[in-house]
Amino acid sequence: MAQNKEQYRKLCTEKSIPLFMQAWWLDAVCIEKFDWDVLFYKKNENILGVLPYCFCKKYGFKIIEQPNRTQYNGVWIDYPQEQKLHKRYSFEKKVMDNLIAQLENLKISFYSQNFHHSFTNWQPFYWKGFKQTTRYTYRITDLSDLEKVFNAFSAAKQRHIKKENADLVVDFSVSAEEFYDFHKKCLETKNAKMEYSQKLFYSIYNEAIKCKQGKIIALKNAKKIHSAIFVVWDKNSAYALNYAINPALKNDGASTKMFWEAIKYVADKTQAFDFEGSMIESVAQSYLQFGGEQTPYFRIEKSYSKLLLGLKFLKNIF
Repeated sequence: MAQNKEQYRKLCTEKSIPLFMQAWWLDAVCIEKFDWDVLFYKKNENILGVLPYCFCKKYGFKIIEQPNRTQYNGVWIDYPQEQKLHKRYSFEKKVMDNLIAQLENLKISFYSQNFHHSFTNWQPFYWKGFKQTTRYTYRITDLSDLEKVFNAFSAAKQRHIKKENADLVVDFSVSAEEFYDFHKKCLETKNAKMEYSQKLFYSIYNEAIKCKQGKIIALKNAKKIHSAIFVVWDKNSAYALNYAINPALKNDGASTKMFWEAIKYVADKTQAFDFEGSMIESVAQSYLQFGGEQTPYFRIEKSYSKLLLGLKFLKNIF
């Protein structure tokens, strides 16, 4: 495992591998119940495909699944240049067949991963008995012209941003502790619980800051934070990883301004902005009003244990 990780760390410095598949990200999120490893497809010692994955033990079963705050991992393929389409499909199948064979030799009980939106051919997984669910994220795909980005917002979003509020300022100095406490208090007022631990957030935050790929942006006045967002990025896309809005102040436009400030902040650092998606109708509709393009991605799963499948079914019932 250690040798695989070191080999993968080197690959991540050489190739444009998406953010949530980067070795440093996997280190950051695998600090509680998870560990991670990676499968390789090689030809003449050249790495042409990888499948990084996070695994844990549940009820004594070894399971591969998505760690918290991680939109995707799954398969990444290094395609040859100027490859004809029929060659591309054949190449994809060869890479995935090999990675799937390695995956199934791990003797796991359950497999579930979200794949990056650029991964569009899951047929080799289907042919091996895997199931797929389509999920959606919402993305502004081009940040090169901020005026064009703003003009794509709904009229309501534009009004919120233009609304004058002399007391409300943008603050780039909010600490990880302040952000986490603010998010927790916002949820408590709605009788909701945090979906991620303080330890996990600090781990992600510290690694992202170290790599210069993360920032907390807040809207606040002299007394309190109105809204805050933690955004992370690679050279291809930024992601609205965590954000919080004071429920008592949700109508003051601070949440819309928060997203706009985040978009402006990352515009010279990356190409796109990903709102991190949601299958909740009201949230999805809000992202669409920012001009977000609905973008499908796959969740691919397979159960290898009837006993675990039964336990999962019973847990869903109760």
